[in-house]
Order: sequence, then structure tokens, then C-alpha cells
Amino acid sequence: MNTTLADVIAALEAAYPPALAESWDSVGLVCGDPADSVSRVVFAVDPTEAVVDDAIASGADLLVVHHPLLLRGVDTVGAHTPKGALVHKLIKAGCALFSAHTNADSADPGVSDALADALGLTVLRPIEPKPSAPLDKWVVMVPSPDTVAVREALFAAGAGRIGDYSKCSWTVTGTGQFLPGSGANPTVGSVGAIEQVSEDRVEVIAARNKRGAVLEALRTAHPYEEPAFDVFELAAFPSSLGLGRIGELPHPETLREFTARVAKALPSTEWGVRAAGDPDAMVRTVAVCGGSGDSYLATVSALGVDVYVTSDLRHHPADEHLRAGGPALVDVAHWASEFPWCGQAKSVVDDAFGSIPGWESRVSTIRTDPWCLSAS
Repeated sequence: MNTTLADVIAALEAAYPPALAESWDSVGLVCGDPADSVSRVVFAVDPTEAVVDDAIASGADLLVVHHPLLLRGVDTVGAHTPKGALVHKLIKAGCALFSAHTNADSADPGVSDALADALGLTVLRPIEPKPSAPLDKWVVMVPSPDTVAVREALFAAGAGRIGDYSKCSWTVTGTGQFLPGSGANPTVGSVGAIEQVSEDRVEVIAARNKRGAVLEALRTAHPYEEPAFDVFELAAFPSSLGLGRIGELPHPETLREFTARVAKALPSTEWGVRAAGDPDAMVRTVAVCGGSGDSYLATVSALGVDVYVTSDLRHHPADEHLRAGGPALVDVAHWASEFPWCGQAKSVVDDAFGSIPGWESRVSTIRTDPWCLSAS
């Protein structure tokens, strides 16, 4: 079996849908031909020169990273520029580059799930859940003999899906009434005469982005020239998608013990692991956010968690957070907080292609945290 880059991208995008990416982000294929074969994949947080060289040296066909190489707009990828040089190097070596950034942050499971799992947490929910996918409820009145045909047409257009279930609907029979006007061409009855017909009220759910397809299917399959139907926009509820995660430890432990747990679970960096709060305070509920998470300080304070684990915390926001009675803080290196995701992403492609002869994948062991020296 020949696995193409397009096949691997499809598996990654199913796990980390591009639609979940923030509007400012740049995710997906950076370079590479989707038609090319892929059998060796390397995973890393950052596409640094050392990581690119390592991937090429190992014969990788694809490098999958979390942080985009070309996040901000550029007007050249000439080899005379640092990023352009990497693009040229990858293309010449036949190694594609793919990134999953904020779409991987919000996915379920995603970056923060991998961090929570590394810390031994049972995940409960996102810090900031994304709303559930917008849904419509369609209510269609159909003469009873045509109910099956209309219902099947709605299903074929994408309606009637609820989670892992398909062809879901609800039907009740009643009496429909109408008076055809002078310009009408009624399927049932005649112009100028009130008609009463045994009709079924068919209700189905459909994703809102399927509205056009469902409407076309309804009008095509329905026997009436003017079918009666209603479309209700359903309320959105918090989903399992979104940034950050809230979890629980198996057993309470002190902040001092928990900080040691974090240090043991994550790869070592010069940044280290530092905590703010009462070292002897007990910790059970934990909020985590892979990457820079100080924008959620106020949010986690309102959630009532015992500690918040993230990276890139600044002095003044952290100090003000603690003064206001917020939960204890554990600050780790940005790279370290997102490194567990590499193993998660590797599992995604291995689950899909790992049984294929010749398939190889690995997580790069190169530390791409920019801080390389510390002193005390």
C-alpha cells in the first residue's frame, strides 16, 4: 500500500481540524507535494534548523510540528532568509513540512490533554470550551405516502446525524389543510377548494452548514410545489473542544509535591519549573494550558481550581493574580509544556498507518527551547 502525504494530512486534520484554528493562525501544509509517498515521519514542537537537519538526515518524508514556520506574512522565501533557507532545504531533500497549531490546542484530545496526561490528571473539561457545532432542527410536513422518500432525501443531504448515530428522525401524523389559489398547480386537490390531507410531521437535526443542501433535497423530493417546513436554529452548548483543560489528581498533594510532579513529568529545561503560592497548600483540581496561558488567569480564578499550570507567566500579571486570591501558579518552559503533544500526534498517524510495512515515525529528541543557560 502506497501512503501519500495527502493520506497523512487527512489523518492529522481529522484529529486536529483546521476549522478549530484561531483566525490569526497559519496551519497545514507548508511545503511538499500531497501526491508524494510518505513512510517516515518526524514530530517536533518547532521547525528549527537543527530539527530540520535531523529529520532530513534520518530520511524523513514529513516533518510535523506544532509551531508554524511561516506564522506571519512574508514576501519572500528566498534561501537568503533564515526561514526561506529551511523551506529550500526541506524541498530539496523531499521532506514535507506540516503544522498543527491552535487547531491542535483546541482539539479533543489536543495539546493540553497531552500535558494533563503527562501530569497524571483526569481531564474534566476545557478551560474555555468552544460552543458545539451550530445545528438546525428541520420540521417538514409531508403527505404520508411520500414520507419515506422525503426523509431519505434529507438523510442523504446530511440531516439526521447525532453523534455516532445516523438517520435519526421523529415523526407524528396529523392533518394538513390548504386552499390552492388561482395560480397554483396542486399535486393534491384543486384550485379554489379547501383540501385536508393526512400528513406526517418529520423532524430532523442537521448541521447549519448543510442548510443549503438540505433545502435543495427537501424541495426536490417533496411532492408539493410549495412544501410546508420550519427551520429552528438550536441553542449552542459548551463542547469538549477548546483551549486549556481542567483536571483532577488521583489524590490530593501539597503544592510542593505537585511542583515536583510537574518537573518529573516534563523534559528538563534551563527555564525549569517554578511555583507561586503556599508550598504546603493542598492541590486536587488543576487547570493546564499548553503554551502561553496568562490570558486565562482571570478565567481560572473564577473556576475555583487549586493550581494553574502554564508557561510564559509575567511578573506583574502573576503577582496581581495571587494578590487577588487566585489559585497557585506553576510556570514551565513553553516548549516543555507542548512537548507531550508530539507523542500524541505520533499516535494519530501510527494508529492510521503503523501496520503498513516500512512505516517509521519518531519524536525528535532535540530540545528546541531557546533558553540554553542558567545561573543562580
